[in-house]
Amino acid sequence: MAVICVGGMIGIGKTSVAELIAKELGSDVFYESVDDNPILPLFYTASPEEIQAKRYPFLLQLYFLQTRFASIKEAYKNDDSVLDRSIYEDWYFAKVNHDLGRITALEMRVYEGLLGEMMGEIEGLPYRKAPDLMVYLKADFETVLHRIGLRGRDFEQDAGLVEYYRTLWSGYDDWVHLHYSASDVLVVDMTCTDVVNNPADAARVAREVKEALAAARLRAVA
Repeated sequence: MAVICVGGMIGIGKTSVAELIAKELGSDVFYESVDDNPILPLFYTASPEEIQAKRYPFLLQLYFLQTRFASIKEAYKNDDSVLDRSIYEDWYFAKVNHDLGRITALEMRVYEGLLGEMMGEIEGLPYRKAPDLMVYLKADFETVLHRIGLRGRDFEQDAGLVEYYRTLWSGYDDWVHLHYSASDVLVVDMTCTDVVNNPADAARVAREVKEALAAARLRAVA
Protein backbone atom coordinates (compact mmCIF):
# COMPACT_ATOMS: atom_id res chain seq x y z
CA MET A 1 0.00 0.00 0.00
CA ALA A 2 1.30 3.45 -0.91
CA VAL A 3 -0.09 6.88 -0.11
CA ILE A 4 1.57 9.77 -1.92
CA CYS A 5 0.75 13.45 -1.43
CA VAL A 6 1.51 15.89 -4.23
CA GLY A 7 1.96 19.43 -2.93
CA GLY A 8 3.03 22.84 -4.14
CA MET A 9 1.91 26.23 -5.35
CA ILE A 10 -1.33 27.06 -7.06
CA GLY A 11 -1.13 26.21 -10.78
CA ILE A 12 2.25 24.51 -10.59
CA GLY A 13 1.09 21.20 -12.06
CA LYS A 14 0.01 19.08 -9.08
CA THR A 15 -2.88 17.42 -10.90
CA SER A 16 -0.74 16.47 -13.91
CA VAL A 17 1.97 15.00 -11.68
CA ALA A 18 -0.60 13.22 -9.50
CA GLU A 19 -2.17 11.62 -12.58
CA LEU A 20 1.26 10.61 -13.88
CA ILE A 21 2.14 8.93 -10.57
CA ALA A 22 -1.24 7.22 -10.34
CA LYS A 23 -0.86 5.83 -13.85
CA GLU A 24 2.59 4.46 -13.02
CA LEU A 25 1.39 2.85 -9.77
CA GLY A 26 -2.01 1.74 -11.05
CA SER A 27 -3.64 3.77 -8.27
CA ASP A 28 -6.40 6.33 -7.80
CA VAL A 29 -6.09 10.11 -7.60
CA PHE A 30 -8.04 11.98 -4.94
CA TYR A 31 -8.45 15.45 -6.41
CA GLU A 32 -8.51 18.80 -4.68
CA SER A 33 -12.03 20.24 -4.65
CA VAL A 34 -11.66 23.25 -6.96
CA ASP A 35 -14.05 23.17 -9.91
CA ASP A 36 -17.01 22.32 -7.67
CA ASN A 37 -15.91 24.62 -4.84
CA PRO A 38 -18.62 27.23 -4.18
CA ILE A 39 -16.39 29.51 -2.11
CA LEU A 40 -13.15 29.64 -4.12
CA PRO A 41 -14.36 32.07 -6.84
CA LEU A 42 -15.77 34.35 -4.13
CA PHE A 43 -12.47 34.26 -2.25
CA TYR A 44 -10.52 35.35 -5.33
CA THR A 45 -12.90 38.04 -6.58
CA ALA A 46 -14.11 39.63 -3.33
CA SER A 47 -13.06 43.15 -2.40
CA PRO A 48 -11.20 43.68 0.90
CA GLU A 49 -14.46 44.97 2.35
CA GLU A 50 -16.35 41.85 1.27
CA ILE A 51 -13.62 39.63 2.68
CA GLN A 52 -13.91 41.35 6.04
CA ALA A 53 -17.71 41.21 6.06
CA LYS A 54 -18.28 37.72 4.70
CA ARG A 55 -15.17 35.90 6.02
CA TYR A 56 -14.48 34.09 2.76
CA PRO A 57 -10.88 33.09 3.68
CA PHE A 58 -12.01 31.37 6.88
CA LEU A 59 -14.95 29.69 5.14
CA LEU A 60 -12.68 28.54 2.31
CA GLN A 61 -10.23 26.92 4.70
CA LEU A 62 -13.05 25.16 6.53
CA TYR A 63 -14.40 23.90 3.20
CA PHE A 64 -11.00 22.57 2.13
CA LEU A 65 -10.45 21.00 5.54
CA GLN A 66 -13.76 19.14 5.32
CA THR A 67 -13.22 17.90 1.76
CA ARG A 68 -9.61 16.86 2.35
CA PHE A 69 -10.56 15.03 5.54
CA ALA A 70 -13.09 13.04 3.52
CA SER A 71 -10.50 12.38 0.78
CA ILE A 72 -7.73 11.19 3.07
CA LYS A 73 -10.07 8.80 4.89
CA GLU A 74 -11.02 7.25 1.56
CA ALA A 75 -7.42 7.24 0.32
CA TYR A 76 -6.27 5.26 3.34
CA LYS A 77 -8.78 2.51 2.51
CA ASN A 78 -7.24 1.88 -0.93
CA ASP A 79 -4.20 -0.23 -1.76
CA ASP A 80 -2.52 2.75 -3.45
CA SER A 81 -3.63 6.39 -3.51
CA VAL A 82 -2.32 9.73 -4.73
CA LEU A 83 -3.60 12.90 -3.09
CA ASP A 84 -3.70 16.08 -5.20
CA ARG A 85 -2.73 18.25 -2.24
CA SER A 86 -3.71 16.90 1.18
CA ILE A 87 -4.92 17.86 4.62
CA TYR A 88 -1.28 18.23 5.76
CA GLU A 89 -0.86 21.28 3.53
CA ASP A 90 -4.00 23.14 4.54
CA TRP A 91 -2.53 24.75 7.64
CA TYR A 92 -0.01 26.69 5.55
CA PHE A 93 -2.74 28.42 3.54
CA ALA A 94 -4.65 29.25 6.71
CA LYS A 95 -1.50 30.67 8.30
CA VAL A 96 -0.73 32.88 5.29
CA ASN A 97 -4.25 34.31 5.33
CA HIS A 98 -4.00 34.83 9.08
CA ASP A 99 -0.69 36.67 8.65
CA LEU A 100 -2.33 38.84 5.97
CA GLY A 101 -5.14 39.75 8.38
CA ARG A 102 -7.78 37.89 6.39
CA ILE A 103 -8.32 35.27 9.09
CA THR A 104 -8.67 36.53 12.65
CA ALA A 105 -6.80 35.16 15.65
CA LEU A 106 -10.05 33.65 16.96
CA GLU A 107 -10.81 32.03 13.59
CA MET A 108 -7.28 30.63 13.47
CA ARG A 109 -7.70 29.07 16.92
CA VAL A 110 -10.98 27.50 15.83
CA TYR A 111 -9.38 26.25 12.62
CA GLU A 112 -6.34 24.78 14.36
CA GLY A 113 -8.55 23.14 16.97
CA LEU A 114 -10.68 21.52 14.28
CA LEU A 115 -7.59 20.44 12.32
CA GLY A 116 -6.15 18.87 15.46
CA GLU A 117 -9.34 16.92 16.10
CA MET A 118 -9.40 15.70 12.50
CA MET A 119 -5.77 14.59 12.61
CA GLY A 120 -6.53 12.72 15.83
CA GLU A 121 -9.40 10.94 14.09
CA ILE A 122 -7.13 9.99 11.18
CA GLU A 123 -4.49 8.60 13.53
CA GLY A 124 -7.14 6.46 15.23
CA LEU A 125 -8.45 4.85 12.05
CA PRO A 126 -7.84 1.06 11.98
CA TYR A 127 -6.43 1.26 8.44
CA ARG A 128 -4.47 4.44 9.07
CA LYS A 129 -0.90 4.90 7.92
CA ALA A 130 1.21 7.98 7.42
CA PRO A 131 1.84 9.02 3.81
CA ASP A 132 4.79 7.20 2.30
CA LEU A 133 5.97 10.24 0.38
CA MET A 134 5.20 13.87 -0.33
CA VAL A 135 6.17 15.02 -3.82
CA TYR A 136 6.78 18.75 -3.46
CA LEU A 137 6.63 20.72 -6.71
CA LYS A 138 8.52 24.00 -6.72
CA ALA A 139 9.40 26.58 -9.35
CA ASP A 140 10.55 30.16 -9.71
CA PHE A 141 7.83 32.76 -9.34
CA GLU A 142 7.69 33.63 -13.03
CA THR A 143 6.98 29.99 -13.89
CA VAL A 144 4.22 29.85 -11.29
CA LEU A 145 2.52 32.94 -12.74
CA HIS A 146 2.91 31.63 -16.27
CA ARG A 147 1.27 28.32 -15.39
CA ILE A 148 -1.57 29.99 -13.51
CA GLY A 149 -2.18 31.97 -16.71
CA LEU A 150 -2.06 28.84 -18.89
CA ARG A 151 -4.64 27.14 -16.68
CA GLY A 152 -7.06 29.89 -17.60
CA ARG A 153 -9.41 29.96 -14.62
CA ASP A 154 -10.91 33.45 -14.85
CA PHE A 155 -11.08 34.04 -11.11
CA GLU A 156 -7.33 33.35 -10.75
CA GLN A 157 -6.20 35.89 -13.37
CA ASP A 158 -6.74 39.27 -11.68
CA ALA A 159 -3.51 41.28 -11.50
CA GLY A 160 -4.37 42.16 -7.91
CA LEU A 161 -3.73 38.55 -6.91
CA VAL A 162 -0.05 38.61 -7.88
CA GLU A 163 1.15 39.75 -4.47
CA TYR A 164 -0.99 37.11 -2.77
CA TYR A 165 0.60 34.46 -4.99
CA ARG A 166 4.04 35.88 -4.23
CA THR A 167 3.38 35.69 -0.48
CA LEU A 168 2.29 32.06 -0.74
CA TRP A 169 5.24 31.20 -2.97
CA SER A 170 7.85 32.92 -0.77
CA GLY A 171 7.03 30.83 2.31
CA TYR A 172 6.32 27.46 0.76
CA ASP A 173 9.84 26.04 1.12
CA ASP A 174 9.86 26.95 4.82
CA TRP A 175 6.56 25.15 5.35
CA VAL A 176 7.90 22.00 3.70
CA HIS A 177 11.25 21.99 5.49
CA LEU A 178 10.21 23.33 8.90
CA HIS A 179 6.61 22.19 9.41
CA TYR A 180 5.91 19.10 7.31
CA SER A 181 7.02 15.90 9.05
CA ALA A 182 4.47 13.25 8.06
CA SER A 183 6.71 11.56 5.48
CA ASP A 184 9.81 11.80 3.34
CA VAL A 185 9.80 14.58 0.74
CA LEU A 186 10.84 14.41 -2.91
CA VAL A 187 11.42 17.87 -4.41
CA VAL A 188 10.73 18.29 -8.13
CA ASP A 189 11.82 21.52 -9.83
CA MET A 190 8.94 22.40 -12.14
CA THR A 191 10.81 25.40 -13.58
CA CYS A 192 12.49 23.01 -15.99
CA THR A 193 9.98 20.14 -15.92
CA ASP A 194 6.95 19.62 -18.16
CA VAL A 195 5.33 16.23 -17.57
CA VAL A 196 2.47 16.99 -19.98
CA ASN A 197 4.38 17.91 -23.13
CA ASN A 198 7.79 16.31 -22.58
CA PRO A 199 7.78 12.49 -22.32
CA ALA A 200 11.37 12.48 -21.07
CA ASP A 201 10.39 14.73 -18.15
CA ALA A 202 7.40 12.51 -17.37
CA ALA A 203 9.59 9.40 -17.38
CA ARG A 204 12.19 11.07 -15.16
CA VAL A 205 9.63 12.21 -12.57
CA ALA A 206 8.00 8.76 -12.53
CA ARG A 207 11.40 7.15 -11.99
CA GLU A 208 12.34 9.58 -9.21
CA VAL A 209 9.04 8.98 -7.42
CA LYS A 210 9.44 5.20 -7.58
CA GLU A 211 13.01 5.44 -6.29
CA ALA A 212 12.03 7.79 -3.45
CA LEU A 213 9.07 5.56 -2.55
CA ALA A 214 11.29 2.47 -2.43
CA ALA A 215 13.84 4.27 -0.26
CA ALA A 216 11.15 5.48 2.14
CA ARG A 217 9.80 1.96 2.52
CA LEU A 218 13.26 0.59 3.24
CA ARG A 219 13.78 3.17 5.98
CA ALA A 220 10.36 2.36 7.43
CA VAL A 221 11.28 -1.30 7.98
CA ALA A 222 14.90 -0.72 9.00
